[in-house]
Amino acid sequence: MSRIALKSVREIEAMRRAGALVAETFRVLEPYVKPGVTLKELDRLAEEHIRGKGAIPAYVGYGPKNNPFPATLCISVNEVICHGIPTDRALLEGDIVGVDIGVLMEGVYGDACYTYTVGKVTDDVQKLVDTTHECLTAGLETVRPGGRTGDIGHAIQTLAESRGLSVVREYTGHGIGKRLHEEPTIYHWGARYTGLKLQPGMVFTIEPMINLGRPETRLMPDGWTVVTADKSPSAQFEHTVVVTPKGHEILTL
Repeated sequence: MSRIALKSVREIEAMRRAGALVAETFRVLEPYVKPGVTLKELDRLAEEHIRGKGAIPAYVGYGPKNNPFPATLCISVNEVICHGIPTDRALLEGDIVGVDIGVLMEGVYGDACYTYTVGKVTDDVQKLVDTTHECLTAGLETVRPGGRTGDIGHAIQTLAESRGLSVVREYTGHGIGKRLHEEPTIYHWGARYTGLKLQPGMVFTIEPMINLGRPETRLMPDGWTVVTADKSPSAQFEHTVVVTPKGHEILTL
């Protein structure tokens, strides 16, 4: 428990502002998520907006010194699960695209992800996107003082598997604050009444990654992009949440 930094009122207030900028950036991008727009264009729009608000894109330069992440956004299209690097690829009708936004503002981080549909998608892909969003909601609904991190994972796994979908296990939610990634680790699968007990002042992300096919993953040669091993589509939604005395508050709405 000593490794879990409970956030002060001042830190939470700052994280609320950072989260609001993340949410605002999604609203800026949404009109541009359409066929013909390139991933790099979305990345440029996000960077301009974040820097224009006096904040810093959290992902640029993140990671090992010999292979830092090169962009503002992680953009994950179709079979890409997470950490996709923006390229000149143009969006196509029927794509799904996960956009992950992180900002550093006033010394604290905000982090969230949203999966967009590009035009009309197939029924099974729409079911994947809708269910993944519902999985995030189900996980969030378990967050309260005295609850356990395992409750979050159990809610997500139960819903996803009841729909015939699979949960990615290698990539998780995480504590967040003055660092982008802190303790605790938030698994998106697990058993109720297990894991770390939640208490007010904990701040972490919940970010289920749900696959239409099997759960296995593969890391691409760029060292960042993670894809489904069977090339099936994957979706992700994420919020940053703080445990409050009476329940929780989503900081990235």
